[in-house]
Amino acid sequence: MSGFRAALAAPGLAAIAEVKRRSPSAGDLRPDADPARLAAQFARAGATAVSVLVDERFGGSLDDLRAARAATTLPLLGKGFFREEEDLRRLKEAGADAALILLGDVDDERAQALLVRAAELDLDALVEAHDAEELERALALDAPVIGINARDLTTFEIDRAAQLRLVARARLRAPERVVIAESGVQTRAQGALAELSGADAILVGSALMRAPDPPAKLEELLSRPLVKVCGLTREKDVAVAVDAGADLLGFILARESPRRAPEVLPVPETVLSVAVFVTDTEDTPADLIQLYERENGHRGRDATLLRDGAEVARVVDLPWQAGDPLHFQRAAATEGRVMLAGGLAADNVREAIAAVHPWAVDASSRLEVEPGVKDHERIRAYVAAAR
Repeated sequence: MSGFRAALAAPGLAAIAEVKRRSPSAGDLRPDADPARLAAQFARAGATAVSVLVDERFGGSLDDLRAARAATTLPLLGKGFFREEEDLRRLKEAGADAALILLGDVDDERAQALLVRAAELDLDALVEAHDAEELERALALDAPVIGINARDLTTFEIDRAAQLRLVARARLRAPERVVIAESGVQTRAQGALAELSGADAILVGSALMRAPDPPAKLEELLSRPLVKVCGLTREKDVAVAVDAGADLLGFILARESPRRAPEVLPVPETVLSVAVFVTDTEDTPADLIQLYERENGHRGRDATLLRDGAEVARVVDLPWQAGDPLHFQRAAATEGRVMLAGGLAADNVREAIAAVHPWAVDASSRLEVEPGVKDHERIRAYVAAAR
């Protein structure tokens, strides 16, 4: 397995940071982008690989790829509209470790020829699909790295829901392949949902190029833990949690809870909604389900976080209305993604993060003035401390 593919296949969510001066749909993004400087900065900010647009329609050239190669040892993806084997040779000579093959731009015979030539040159190939038909083609071509682009290159519209369905299908059909969610990621929560849907990596370009500080934006997208505010029942509390920077908003729908919400309230697309149930679930518009078992008429201790019915994380909580001096140690010993819950607030969430290194933290009762009614300053303080 070569460098680009191997780097993306490592555990956790990887990020391919893209150098892109302009976009046919959005126009100029960062006309003065310096590929060498950005490549070095992205490496320090946590990128797993760097993508460089080499097509003049995006304001790029092979010289940009050469400049990035001189500035970083990270794997480099050359992006453009490549149809001939000679295109790949030029990419390799300019320093690329991988090349983009757009299935919307070539037929299967041409795609297969490019894959063969890439292998001869020791180049990885990112085979990009935009819809279900193209995904089936990528799978049939036995592409080892598959990108699912949320952007329709004809209309330039973004459809993240359709993209994530295809990401999940690719992961289910070909668990050994590397799957990349391309385009449409603006926030940490959106990147996390791609991860939970089955993506090994996200490719982010426009969001970075539009940011005042591109490497800082990349660090933000990759930073963990995610921050959840739970037990929300009022739209005004939702608005404060979003403004404070929470990533996940929880709505308890269990009938016995004093924090029961009337429904999953509307949330902006920049964050994720979580419906919390005890034993019995129902259809909701929530992005995720947090499911507890029922014990003695109340919730059990721990929960499962579900995405489309599949477990994606464990929620390690305190016993019902009780404490546990070994709570953090128990959470730290839990394998896989862990959402840490139970007794968290601004005064102890940093300690909890240092002890457990969770994927997400979850607070509810200690952010309230009464059950289901949040104290806005406590929300802000908790989110700020968790950051």
